[in-house]
Amino acid sequence: MVSATRPKDIGKESSVILAAPARPITRPHVSLSKSPNSQETAAAMASDLTTPILDALSASDVPILSNEAFPSHPSLNIKSALDRLSSRLMVEYETKEKDVIVLTPEGEAIAANGSHEARVFDAVVKAMDGLKITDLPGIVGKDNAKVGQGNAFKRGWIKKDNDLLRATRESIVDETREQLLAVQKTKSLDDSKAVADLKRRKLISLSKEFAFVISKGPKYARQLQKEETDLTAEMIANGSWKTTHFKPYNFNAKGAPTPAGALHPLNKVRQEFRSIFFEMGFEEMPTNRFVETGFWNFDALFVPQQHPARDLQDTFYIADPLTADPPREDPPNDPHLSKAVQPAASGATTDKPLDYQQYWDNVHEVHEKGKFGSIGYRYPWNPDESLRLVLRTHTTSISAYMLHKLAANPRPARFFSIDRVFRNEAVDATHLAEFHQIEGVIADFGLTLGGLIGFMEVFFAKMGIHKLRFKPAYNPYTEPSMEIFGYHEGLGKWVEIGNSGMFRPEMLESMGIPKDMRVYGWGLSLERPTMIKYGVSNIRELLGHKVDLNFIESNPAVRLEKE
Repeated sequence: MVSATRPKDIGKESSVILAAPARPITRPHVSLSKSPNSQETAAAMASDLTTPILDALSASDVPILSNEAFPSHPSLNIKSALDRLSSRLMVEYETKEKDVIVLTPEGEAIAANGSHEARVFDAVVKAMDGLKITDLPGIVGKDNAKVGQGNAFKRGWIKKDNDLLRATRESIVDETREQLLAVQKTKSLDDSKAVADLKRRKLISLSKEFAFVISKGPKYARQLQKEETDLTAEMIANGSWKTTHFKPYNFNAKGAPTPAGALHPLNKVRQEFRSIFFEMGFEEMPTNRFVETGFWNFDALFVPQQHPARDLQDTFYIADPLTADPPREDPPNDPHLSKAVQPAASGATTDKPLDYQQYWDNVHEVHEKGKFGSIGYRYPWNPDESLRLVLRTHTTSISAYMLHKLAANPRPARFFSIDRVFRNEAVDATHLAEFHQIEGVIADFGLTLGGLIGFMEVFFAKMGIHKLRFKPAYNPYTEPSMEIFGYHEGLGKWVEIGNSGMFRPEMLESMGIPKDMRVYGWGLSLERPTMIKYGVSNIRELLGHKVDLNFIESNPAVRLEKE
């Protein structure tokens, strides 16, 4: 977190104005009003102390202690004056830091008037024949009665006699008050058990006290010599610059904060992944469609309509409109299309026309009856269910769209996408209802599972992950499928970092992809590597309304390790 105020010394000012103690800034509300002369006031206070400090050193042959010489002045003002003098080599000082105990307002009141339990005891003693319990709040106050009565019972000072309170002894020692008076005088207490008890009761708080051991510097003098801050034309003309004392530059001074925009950590890590993909010859897929039909999001991927992922508790369905059109040709010159699917400027193309009705019928048949060597799922496929609109649950729907375009001219291709997806999940420290998915697709002839494993080793090595394990898994649209685990050196254990597989023939051949073409697919989340890189343990601190904007503004650049 940044402090609420910062020094504005940007160069020539050799005196340093201390910032106030660091406290969180609540954003996005920002007050534009501020004290117009707050820094001038602090500088004036420091200037007022420079002469007393010099006088005190003149009267002493040994170093002086600030809290003895200037007990009524805040250490902040003393520090400002010392910085001004030390920058001119007039004084030298050493900071002494000490843990002290200070009384809270409630502790101050008890030190002055006695503890709650002592006041209750005094009220009971003064009532010769016993004090009615109902009369106690009116005598000592409601809060004193509530706290003091319990503590007095606990110490055995009073007892209950029906509805009366009676004293069990003639006099008591108010230990709480004596302890607080000792703290008030010495700012310390030897009894650690008593300190813990008083702190628990919020009668004291622990703080730090700063004092300065001040001694004369090499250029000590009783008075500050006036120093000029600028070299003027007049000084050069009349030669007075030769004897003028100029204020030295303070190269240790902090510069004024410059308001500026900042990239979110997710965007920084995203750009690193994009660089890796581009370096390996991938093309970025268009991911502008957050809303998809069930056809592209599920059916085209050979996900059955009874699959649990399509239930309302896992997927967000759109209420208005409920459905969309079946798959059809994109509008001409659509600016959101990838370059790979844009028509050539000359109109000349070797791509065969895509038959969207045939694609629709193929998906229908491969689900309901089976096709392309598959027996299918053998259930009554519902076209209306396929046209329902959903918030996409994965970017694999975009991969299906691009692979169908690729079927017009089958050739080796590499695609990737990094964008937001949506799942109807309970929000906790590691899950959100929306997150970012990184996905890669490689299409080529003669690809094998061994090639996928080898490529994953190369891909993750570019992120600094060299120890990989692969575990067989199940996905409706890939076979074989593998979960990818990487060894996390910081955690000292294997963690799942992605999922992968080879797309099924039921998915590819329905599009028109040749039988001998194979397609690798893999994916991982963007949030997990970002959380690891920035040490974030709760995903809600990375994305959403609880994000600290100071963290966004101050987080460092990220560089994924590379071989």
